[in-house]
Amino acid sequence: MAIVDSPVPRLGLGTWQNTDPEQCARSVRSALEVGYRHIDTAELYDNEGPVGDGLRAADVDRAAVYLATKVLHPRAVDGDGATLDREQVRAAVEGCLGRLGVDSVDLLYVHWPAEWDLELVHTTLAECRDDGLVGGVGVSNYEPVHLETALESDPEIVANQVELHPLLPQADLRGYCADVGVDVVAYAPLAHGSVFDVPALEAVAEGRGVSVPRVALAWLLELGVAAVPKATGVDHIRDNVGAQSLELTDDELATIRGIDRRERFFDPEYAPDW
Repeated sequence: MAIVDSPVPRLGLGTWQNTDPEQCARSVRSALEVGYRHIDTAELYDNEGPVGDGLRAADVDRAAVYLATKVLHPRAVDGDGATLDREQVRAAVEGCLGRLGVDSVDLLYVHWPAEWDLELVHTTLAECRDDGLVGGVGVSNYEPVHLETALESDPEIVANQVELHPLLPQADLRGYCADVGVDVVAYAPLAHGSVFDVPALEAVAEGRGVSVPRVALAWLLELGVAAVPKATGVDHIRDNVGAQSLELTDDELATIRGIDRRERFFDPEYAPDW
């Protein structure tokens, strides 16, 4: 499977559910100061303000940080999504920038395909990119049918962020994305904490003397997938960074590939037909 050449750094800090303002800002600052250069948030996370605070507090130049956020979650849109117009899409983008306290973000995802007019959404976001509000446009939770429509409207889609971990390896979707030149970014890369209950991962981790999360993240990096694990404490933040220097052997990769348990943790009523 081809690995897409992408500007998205391979390891980022996820901030979902990190809604305590002081803790969120501290997490972002800590991550940047230990070497992360990719921060992921969303309008629905209700923490873009603290993320921006952490970004400014860190002793790292803004230009060195790959900042990503998301718009158009079904729970963040007033009224009937089928009537969404260009002004609403652009206002959502500008709202993210305002809360983050930045002039632009490096990557702006559409959070869910839902019932939007994807042609309208993606042509509008392409205009936002042309106007310098976003460096790149991405999608999240898109199946191939949605990606096909998005790419017809905007051939420059950068990435598709999806649930992806050893219990949901998404091989077919990864293959499709590679074929069309779209990077894959894994959210919930630690399977919502369930990686701790997988004997194959425990065995690899014990054999290497590292944590189970570090093994799961290293596996994703070996696949060429970027990952945005949530972490709040500095110890976990540092441990996740270590995945970048953990090179798994062929036997270890085969062990992980042999996991036959499959589980999807995020499947809301507005999700596409997986």
